[in-house]
Amino acid sequence: MSGLHDVTDTAQVYVVHENDAWVVPLRQEFAARHVPYAEWFIDEGVLDLSAAPPEGVFYNRMSASSHTRGHRYSPERTAGVLAWLERHGRVVVNGGRALQLEVSKVAQYEALAPFGIATPRTIAVVGRSHLLNAAEQLGFPVILKHNRAGKGLGVKLLYSREALAQHIESAEFEESVDGITLVQQYIAAPAPFITRMEFVGGRFLYAVRVDTSEGFELCPADVCQVDSTCATVAPGDKFQIQRAFEHPLVSACEAFLDANGIGIAGIEFIADADGRAYVYDVNTNTNYNPDAEAKDGRRGMGAIASYLGGLLDRHYGDPSRLSSAA
Repeated sequence: MSGLHDVTDTAQVYVVHENDAWVVPLRQEFAARHVPYAEWFIDEGVLDLSAAPPEGVFYNRMSASSHTRGHRYSPERTAGVLAWLERHGRVVVNGGRALQLEVSKVAQYEALAPFGIATPRTIAVVGRSHLLNAAEQLGFPVILKHNRAGKGLGVKLLYSREALAQHIESAEFEESVDGITLVQQYIAAPAPFITRMEFVGGRFLYAVRVDTSEGFELCPADVCQVDSTCATVAPGDKFQIQRAFEHPLVSACEAFLDANGIGIAGIEFIADADGRAYVYDVNTNTNYNPDAEAKDGRRGMGAIASYLGGLLDRHYGDPSRLSSAA
């Protein structure tokens, strides 16, 4: 957490994160717009609670999958940093509440419910000995997933009690880092795809159709893609931005984001054969697929850079900075 107490003469955007690879395109968009910024890499370090944070706009990009990169306690450290920033009245995008939802699908589903947003029926389980009974309550097939995960890791579709029992006892089974395994209703989609809606500034940006025929690891960033021998999807076609997209979920999700103080997010849903949509994941640390964006022309990181630069201008003033890039 080095750099948290560095003193600067002017306000800037601070990006709070633990994965350099995911920040590369944002750095480029900041440079194009002449937005001053710094990065706080949250791993090891010191947070002096008696000191005041620097002035600026703080963008939290902490990920639920940080433990897969050796940063097991980065979310917990980030929670402390965000509490410190918010106590001092700093402008924070995706603050403490957003982080709470990022690292818990249970919390996500409970927060979505008041807005009429359907989620798959889910049973949260602590202890593998309870998984079989939970699955039998739902009926097979079921989805197993981690409560705190990211990138679709740990997702397993199981068609029978025997298959689940075998999986639980195998070396392949891994419990969620927070100890909570979700047993979830399987939504049978008529075609193998899900839809991911992207929001910047709390407002809808675009929707991307994601082909799921290769599996469940659905992070849009290139660095998350896993080699596959599956030939059903041509390279670059797995993620396709929809040119025109209208859905009742858009307004409901905007209301959900506003109520929970989330400025930037990707929200994923699947529709069953009757067209009923179920949201199953809220990503408050969202990434974008460069191939899909190159074909479409809209750039998620560009929209984020403009949004953060606009916040910096609004609170600290310099309206000329955003005139050089769209």
